[in-house]
Amino acid sequence: MGVLVIARLERKISAGIQQRIGPGYAGPLGIIQASADGVKPLSKEDIIPSKGDPWLFNIGPAMVITPVLMGYSVIPSGHSIVLADPGTGVIYRIAASSIAPPGPPMTGYGSNNKYSSLGGLRAAAQSTSYEIPSASCVSPISLSSSLSTVDTVEAQSTYGLWGWNLRRQPIGFVAFPIPPLAECERLPFDLPEAEEELAAGHQTEYPGIKSGLSYVAPHPNPSAPSSFATVPHPGGWNPPISPPPDLGFGHIGSEMTDGTAEVIGTAVGMTVASAKAHSPLFVTITARRTSPRVRMDQLLDLGRKSLLPIAPGNLSSTASLQLINLSSM
Repeated sequence: MGVLVIARLERKISAGIQQRIGPGYAGPLGIIQASADGVKPLSKEDIIPSKGDPWLFNIGPAMVITPVLMGYSVIPSGHSIVLADPGTGVIYRIAASSIAPPGPPMTGYGSNNKYSSLGGLRAAAQSTSYEIPSASCVSPISLSSSLSTVDTVEAQSTYGLWGWNLRRQPIGFVAFPIPPLAECERLPFDLPEAEEELAAGHQTEYPGIKSGLSYVAPHPNPSAPSSFATVPHPGGWNPPISPPPDLGFGHIGSEMTDGTAEVIGTAVGMTVASAKAHSPLFVTITARRTSPRVRMDQLLDLGRKSLLPIAPGNLSSTASLQLINLSSM
């Protein structure tokens, strides 16, 4: 369902920017277009290159989509609306995203195609260049004294907008969306899959549903970082204006007055979290349709020469201030 929503947003926003009207005619308001795009790959024959590696060729698409689905398990939409809340949820999310880089080289090598192999190596270089900055951009986590995603949001539950970490961590808030955007291979960072240069990169030899999975992955890929970005910076399910504590938005341990207040608080929290998670999608889709593609050396320079010093430096300064505050107490 989330993929259908994102695909719908992508088509509507792109149509508004580039004046596209074609997909709007497939069914009422164009809602059947996404279904048609899904049925078409299913009708095609599944072919494996004769000189390729069948095991790598078949497991490659799973390596691309599985880490994204794993990351959703620790992203909360409310205090009790989360699949899992381990004490190291933030580390788990970062570790899950680090599984994706081996996928493109596996698919390129498994297809026994030189163009695909080069595209896989390019994709791996791009992903690994932004892994360390991505892990270092979660400096606001240290402000909550916990690696749990739920505890991190709860630490921002007082004072409304004034209590969110984006006020205390403006550098991290600006730098945090860039590494996931590059890892998701979204334009202007879509060099591994640029059809003009690499003939769809590591996906060249993939037919049918395997090719469909490769094109489905870019839709949940930006959604997961956008949803996770609501945890460290903009307060998760907490609204900008702090509501009364009887609606359940206060600290852990707040008592509900009755079942109605709990239902209302949960519904409002899910709505707020969903709005915060989908807001960055408008920015990423707009950037895809309005930004020129960068060169590979420019992309790597941004990750290694700009984000790599900034993100760990911000993390170190934040941790140092936390230690000073703890020692003065």
